[in-house]
Amino acid sequence: MASFENQNVQFAAHPKSHFLGRIFGNRRNIFYILLITCFFVLPFAGSPYWIDLGVSIGFYTLLALSLNVILGQAGIFNMGHMAFYAVGAYTTAILNTVCGWPIFWTMPLAGCAAAFFAAIVARPIIHLRGDYLLIVTIGIVEIVRIALLNDIFGLTGGSNGIFGISRPVFFGLRIVKPVHFYYLVWGMVGVSFALFYMMRRSRFGRALNYIKTDDVAAEACGINVAHYKLLAFVLGAFWAGMTGSIYAAKMTTIAPESFSFMESCIIFAVVILGGGSQLGVLVSAFVFIGLPEIFRQFNDCRMLLFGLAMMLMMIWRPQGLLPALPRLYSLPRKILEKSAEKSL
Repeated sequence: MASFENQNVQFAAHPKSHFLGRIFGNRRNIFYILLITCFFVLPFAGSPYWIDLGVSIGFYTLLALSLNVILGQAGIFNMGHMAFYAVGAYTTAILNTVCGWPIFWTMPLAGCAAAFFAAIVARPIIHLRGDYLLIVTIGIVEIVRIALLNDIFGLTGGSNGIFGISRPVFFGLRIVKPVHFYYLVWGMVGVSFALFYMMRRSRFGRALNYIKTDDVAAEACGINVAHYKLLAFVLGAFWAGMTGSIYAAKMTTIAPESFSFMESCIIFAVVILGGGSQLGVLVSAFVFIGLPEIFRQFNDCRMLLFGLAMMLMMIWRPQGLLPALPRLYSLPRKILEKSAEKSL
């Protein structure tokens, strides 16, 4: 098979193969199939504690996938992602407790509220780069937390938060048990994987990849860098807002302490450790949230070992656990043969 590749792009001619051969011939596809099987089997094999842990990992995975659009694909340093999560959660809580709206009805509105807030705060700062943008986003999440503590418009409940949020109802099934939320959260993770995978391969996703690689060169090629960065910010915030809606329904009570800057740091670290790929984000979420619970019996030294592992990762694998694969474009075999003849 003739191939020509550089750092980010690979051109190859692929022979036609059977559908199952294309699926099982890729090691990552086999890994996906095994992973999906494990997620379906886990609730039947684990205790309620491990199911709740699986739900927590699912929430962090959803947040990391939404932040991955901003940080992993567009290269925008955003450490205030919990602000959009909080806007979505509080929007659902207010609409449900005050107006009596069902949870699933509030989800798109929670996402739109978070996206609208992201558009307002991101528009003036989107031209900033690197550490400057990072510092501003830290300020955003703190401003949101303090505003919620001050009980703005008498709706957020101050430091006490909002109580009495109802459980969601899905086609007559009231989602109450941990196993229900497990399948709901991980179902949304599956939908997120599919949508973000298609987005990554779209024109919009390619533009974000160019901006991340070199925004000056991308702008010179005719890409409206500020416009695409703002769209990435809004899209990631929309998905974080809908995740916050599910979180509010699961907890039935929310408070500003749940949306602290430290939580933003964890989500940021999950995306960085994952390497910017969706599969890497999933593995990284398990490493950050699951492993500390698994090694809870070594409570005296588990954080020391965790910090040491992070240091070794930064030294030996700075690109992350599973970085995004190079883009693969198929070309007609005749073009490849002519190119090979010229090279000879």
